[in-house]
Amino acid sequence: MECTMNVTTAIETRRSIKAYDPAHKMSEAEVNKLMSLAMLAPTAFNIQHWRFVLVEDAALRAQIQAVSWNQSQVTEASALIVLVADVQAWAKQPERYWKDAPQAVQDFLVPAITQYYTGNPQAQRDEAMRSCGMAAMNIMLAAKEMGYDTCPMDGFDFDAVSTLLNLPADHIPTMFVTVGKAIKDAWPRGGQLTMDEVVIKNKF
Repeated sequence: MECTMNVTTAIETRRSIKAYDPAHKMSEAEVNKLMSLAMLAPTAFNIQHWRFVLVEDAALRAQIQAVSWNQSQVTEASALIVLVADVQAWAKQPERYWKDAPQAVQDFLVPAITQYYTGNPQAQRDEAMRSCGMAAMNIMLAAKEMGYDTCPMDGFDFDAVSTLLNLPADHIPTMFVTVGKAIKDAWPRGGQLTMDEVVIKNKF
């Protein structure tokens, strides 16, 4: 079945869903489509800092739920995606991020990566976190188009999740996104601020 939802509708109808049909399974093709769209999210210098841990093992999901305030969506959703940031991605063969670009572009950008990030741990972390956030939004909007609901989550013990997922020392979890079939609607929107309050023209 061809998906036809436009971006505006996906944005307007996407809500954070906490209750999912635990019996529903996503197909491998659906998961692969979701991951391929996540991987089109922008990243600084095209470093692609994000890593997507698909937690499929039921026992591991239960362990993660236990360190996530026991939130039911961790185990009931069809997919649990842990977005992880590789904060040292900039230093790992950066030439591969531009291997298909014209040589002049490679000669300019590859050294610029090293120059920008070397000795700048704040930028290393901040850029990786921003990249994961943008990828998460891709996942949530694409899932909505595919007929699924989602929930972005940071209500978990980051250190415990790192241990459970056996993350390398230079990788940090940034957030979860759960994906599945909702069995309960989201609460009504809690209260949107006005545009006048949040949109500032030129300067504060």
